[in-house]
Amino acid sequence: MAVWDDLVGQDRVAVQLSAAARDADALVTAAAGHADAAAGPGGASRMTHAWLFTGPPGSGRATAARAFAAALQCVGPDRALGGEPGCGFCDGCHTALVGTHADVEVVRTDQLTIGVKETRELVRRAQLSPAGGRWQVIVLEDADRLTEGAGNVLLKAIEEPAPRTVWLLCAPSLEDVLPTIRSRCRLLTLRTPPVDAVADVLVRRDGIDPERAASAARATQGHIDRAHRLATDERARTRRAAVLRLPLRVDDVGACLKAAQELIDAAAEDAKQVAEEVDTKETEELRAALGAAAGTGGRLPRGTAGAMKDLQDRQKRRATRTQRDSLDQALTDLIGFYRDVLALQLGSQVALANTDVRDALERVASGSKPERTLRRIEAVTACRQALDRNVAPLLAVEAMTMALRAG
Repeated sequence: MAVWDDLVGQDRVAVQLSAAARDADALVTAAAGHADAAAGPGGASRMTHAWLFTGPPGSGRATAARAFAAALQCVGPDRALGGEPGCGFCDGCHTALVGTHADVEVVRTDQLTIGVKETRELVRRAQLSPAGGRWQVIVLEDADRLTEGAGNVLLKAIEEPAPRTVWLLCAPSLEDVLPTIRSRCRLLTLRTPPVDAVADVLVRRDGIDPERAASAARATQGHIDRAHRLATDERARTRRAAVLRLPLRVDDVGACLKAAQELIDAAAEDAKQVAEEVDTKETEELRAALGAAAGTGGRLPRGTAGAMKDLQDRQKRRATRTQRDSLDQALTDLIGFYRDVLALQLGSQVALANTDVRDALERVASGSKPERTLRRIEAVTACRQALDRNVAPLLAVEAMTMALRAG
């Protein structure tokens, strides 16, 4: 299995990255004194030190970056005989993909932002020579979450790169990254994978029932991670079903306010579940590291309270992001519902995403005009934008549900 196999519906991107990996491999070989430096057509190397992967949620930006990191570290025997880097089987590929390669640092955050302190640590790491003699690769999956100060720290590292360091940045769009950073990166734009391709990978890779895989892929409109969760997590299916009933319930002020509170409560429950799964383990591990016996609740050694306070602060920020991400998913499902309503109203032949609630779609479609549906989509979009501006979630969602009222 090649490293590109999980890059669903992105054949063009895989070809570009594979070509760059070939040139990168030849550059390493040339540096070792075994060959001339590699070059693509016309003598220009297709390898560069900074890449920016953009694309809509679910397109596989991070998957592409990790696959490229693995191809850069490939030491498979076929490569030396002129084969493609990225075999997927060798030690370099395998350890890069599972996250244990000494020269591949994958950075993802469960916080709302990535600050200056964390970025400086990455820049320090980037200055090191690769332990394996190939490339030092930094994969920053959430480059859009860099604060302005952190972005400026990263900019200097990209402007003056170490000889064997490669930065792989991931963001939803160009606008989510500082202009000064994106101008120094090679851009790769991914697209939303076809629904059929997502369903196929769920069946082939994860062993999911074909009918359920097709339903999940269609409902999430090609978002691979969300499709996987919807197909495998009963709680996710229950929450989605509740969200898709909302358009039938907002027929008066009281119902609107109740529906808003329920959305907020469901998002808070998501955050609570994550906390139950992760926070206790983290806390016990830190207590043990600081010298307190696990599970005893005993007093920590003098001078360690600050470390515990830092952990608690990080956990609170993670809970905030989890709640916001869960709420955003609900709003995305709502937009998908109203898009299906609009398709029915306009007689479009486009495939519906939410065929499992077709009766509800037809009921809402017959009870309003396309203009009203467009305003409802705008109301949900405005709610998402308000949440991005840190408007109080309950206020933003209440304003939305009031705008969704029938009439």
